[in-house]
Amino acid sequence: MNKPAARISALSLSLLLMAGCATTSLTSAPESPAQAQALALIEQGKPRDAAVQLEALANTLKGGARSAALADAAFAWNEAGDSARARSLLTQITARQLGGASLQRYQLTSAELALADKQPAQALALLKESSDTVVPPLRTRWQLARANALQATGDNIGAAQERARAHAALAGKARSDNQQAIASLLGSLDDATLRARAAALPANEPLYNFAGRALIARGLPLPRPFDRDGAAQFDTSKRPPAMNDGYRPPVKLAVLLPLSGRLATAAQPVRDGLLSGYYGENRRRPDIQFIDTAGTAAGALAAYDKAVSAGADFIVGPLGRDEVDAVFGRAQLPVPVLALNRGKGSPPSGSAGFSLAPEDDGIIAAEYLRGRERSKVLVIHSNDDNGRRAAAAFAERFAQRGGQVLARIAVGESVGDIGAQVRNAGAVDGVLLAVKAPQARALAPQLALAGAGGATRVGTSQLTIGAGKVEEDMALDGIVYPNEAWNVRGVAGLPSATTAGQILPSARGASGRLFAFGFDAWKISAYLDKMANEGGLAGATGTLFLDSNGNVLRVPAWSTFSGGRPMPIASSN
Repeated sequence: MNKPAARISALSLSLLLMAGCATTSLTSAPESPAQAQALALIEQGKPRDAAVQLEALANTLKGGARSAALADAAFAWNEAGDSARARSLLTQITARQLGGASLQRYQLTSAELALADKQPAQALALLKESSDTVVPPLRTRWQLARANALQATGDNIGAAQERARAHAALAGKARSDNQQAIASLLGSLDDATLRARAAALPANEPLYNFAGRALIARGLPLPRPFDRDGAAQFDTSKRPPAMNDGYRPPVKLAVLLPLSGRLATAAQPVRDGLLSGYYGENRRRPDIQFIDTAGTAAGALAAYDKAVSAGADFIVGPLGRDEVDAVFGRAQLPVPVLALNRGKGSPPSGSAGFSLAPEDDGIIAAEYLRGRERSKVLVIHSNDDNGRRAAAAFAERFAQRGGQVLARIAVGESVGDIGAQVRNAGAVDGVLLAVKAPQARALAPQLALAGAGGATRVGTSQLTIGAGKVEEDMALDGIVYPNEAWNVRGVAGLPSATTAGQILPSARGASGRLFAFGFDAWKISAYLDKMANEGGLAGATGTLFLDSNGNVLRVPAWSTFSGGRPMPIASSN
């Protein structure tokens, strides 16, 4: 079907003419019982059986009824993967006789075949009707077909809008693929365009929440808080009215942490950070109860039930990923939750999730480099879970933003000679170092000797692990990394990082990040309404936002090593 632009196939021309006539077509008769029964087979996953029955039915009919049955049969054949048969039936249809769902099935089938023929303008002409008027079973597919056509004509914003409108009806892999596609479309926009187009989106336009997340990942301000419908609201009705600054804590707070078991070491600084925020507040504070989850899914469920029985009106935790999945897997959560890790999916309606996930480090590192027009990058990551997850998220986002990862190198705790691998990657203008400080110290001179010393080097938050000796850390000079705001600037209600570390062992070194995380968990619970309805909240880990899916997003501070010491740097955004 692919021919020079000056030549249009007879089928293509007839479809365009039919599409133009369809707007003034007669309304077809209601579906007959036989037609409805055959169409039901499509929903049952039997499109070929449906197509055979519909085509046989069409042979017994005349006029508009025959055209409607043929249109439905063509739709079913296309669904079954037999596009040739679908094309043959489309040429037998008188489009002006169609109406209702049969007309829409005809238009959708014709448009999908036009897209297969690389004729997006023709597909858009067929799909010009607003998806709001399309019958529900076809609506999502209609929106995705329009998205593909708009993208093929260069309208990335229009394509992203259609995908965003389709998103709520998708599930599983289709949903995650669609989310990645939206991110790629938005990633093609420069900062100024993204900000302007996001600001121009009307209230409750589904794309706004995707655009808002893209802005936050780039460290850019939101034009307005995230849109949220009634299902995404947080129940704070039991709380007294908010104070002037938005402070509105729960009445009774339960904190679910693995105080025993394998995660107890991580739980201690989180607990201490939360209590520092709690006791640093002089106004009304909630009753607070810590409940041990023992670091297991069963323990988390039991702890949640115990908190509900004790009368808690808000719950912070659990901390482990398996624990979060178990609690979020409940059919109903009578008391809202602020989970302290990322689950497999979005938080259920009325709850939220907050994490310091390695994926977040990878995403913000990708945005940092693309924001500075770095396009060819070498990725070096530790061969552990954190390093692999950060590197994978970086590579995905960097590609979405139009960059290219030339090579990925995994290193162990003891770094070997990677000079040849660096040279084989070719000329790079950026390097991601998803490694700890001892590994980075061994890598820095190798990068310089292999010719990558002039590239912009960005680390993840792991870079601070194992740092602290000025003489050794001079090897890290010039590496930029995301830091906790607490280490860079003062945070209301919390002593400086240096002072807190002198008082509490759990606030020192690598534990300091979890300490700041616990402080922010308290702050989110006390300012939940403000975050949801007004925008960013200044926290110890960064500036915090609550998106429409209940995910807490974080804009970190940035630091670099200079003379072996961490030094804050200003973001150019």
